[in-house]
Amino acid sequence: MARAWEADPSSPMVRRLGQSPAELGTTGGESGCPDIWELENGDIAVIGRDLTDFYRANLPDGAKIAPDERLVIIPRRTAISAKADIADA
Repeated sequence: MARAWEADPSSPMVRRLGQSPAELGTTGGESGCPDIWELENGDIAVIGRDLTDFYRANLPDGAKIAPDERLVIIPRRTAISAKADIADA
């Protein structure tokens, strides 16, 4: 069965949404930085900590993680910072 949406790995990152990890104080230097990016095709890429294994057994009703998906966690301030750059509709 075909999915209603599929990620396009050929679409490059074009614009950071919100402030940079350095501006927010969430940078790990060379070891990692939570971030949110808009792709050229309008999709959103999120860089965060992979906690798929922890949450997989504790998902609320209606939430699913496909075998090729990952649940990532980002700091609240990263998401709030990106809000102004995300269209309402």
